[in-house]
Amino acid sequence: MKFNSQLLIELVNLYGPSGNEKIIREYIKNEIKDYVDEMSTDDLGNLIARKKGNGKRIMIAAHMDQIGLMVTDIDDKGFLRFTNIGGISPFITLSQQVIFENGTVGVVSSEPIEDISKLKLANMFIDIGAKDKEEAEKLVTIGDICVYKSEYSDNENVVFTRCLDDRVGCFVAIEALKRIENTKNDLYFVFTVQEEVGLRGAKTSAFRIEPDIGIAIDVTGSGDTPKAKTFAVGLHKGTAIKVKDNSILTHPKLRQIMVDIAKKNEIPYQLEVLEYGGTDSGAIHLTKEGVPSGVISIPTRYVHSTIEMASKKDILNSINLLIKLLEHDINL
Repeated sequence: MKFNSQLLIELVNLYGPSGNEKIIREYIKNEIKDYVDEMSTDDLGNLIARKKGNGKRIMIAAHMDQIGLMVTDIDDKGFLRFTNIGGISPFITLSQQVIFENGTVGVVSSEPIEDISKLKLANMFIDIGAKDKEEAEKLVTIGDICVYKSEYSDNENVVFTRCLDDRVGCFVAIEALKRIENTKNDLYFVFTVQEEVGLRGAKTSAFRIEPDIGIAIDVTGSGDTPKAKTFAVGLHKGTAIKVKDNSILTHPKLRQIMVDIAKKNEIPYQLEVLEYGGTDSGAIHLTKEGVPSGVISIPTRYVHSTIEMASKKDILNSINLLIKLLEHDINL
């Protein structure tokens, strides 16, 4: 399978912070329309694409939204104060460029601070180059959201760009959807909203679908950088099959099926025990009476930064595992 760089470039370059996923949703809808039997958008904004089958209802979730900064105040000199949408680090954000939906670009700076270790978002502001409040208000308003502005790059081994979390999960879902031949199972590919602010889209869409099985596709961290915290996941070692994170203990039989499929098809994999964070599976598995759920994770360095990095081979192995899993007759 050839790595489709152009698709990933287009996905990561689209604006789509939590609660503002319309642009990315319309792009994905157009990308997959010829490969599904029906599509709908629910009231919260989740895109639900069904590939019909007579077997179990399987929900595959990848979230469309990205982290961002929301304007809370504009002062008399035109500087913007902001709050976080999702997990934002003040240290990563300082001195970075940001861009609003309308194309307005700014830079994040801070008030003078003697001890940089005490830097907080409350000490920071966005400078869009406006001369005063009146000029700034012509460009942005309270409640507008900006996202990190950075460029996509890659080489033979890796991609590094903004918002791989979770556009790479969307990428994996789209590429798998295009290649699935055996549709024995009844597949619901859900591109969810507002994951970064509490798994909200997965919660409502799972309630609607009532799946028999849930599979989330998302990034995870890595433990392979210098002096990183001990974590047995790294780039170029294969797709990651989640055991746990802060939102879920994955279903043991489903997890073993994923491992067995990886072994049978010679798909490199690694087991992921994450001591923080969560994915859409955390909401899916608690739906109604409970849904056996698992996660295919893409090992990623520098998650929630301006430049995240993942291995092309790991991404392709994640696609292969998802295809083989969805073509499998899963009995739990």
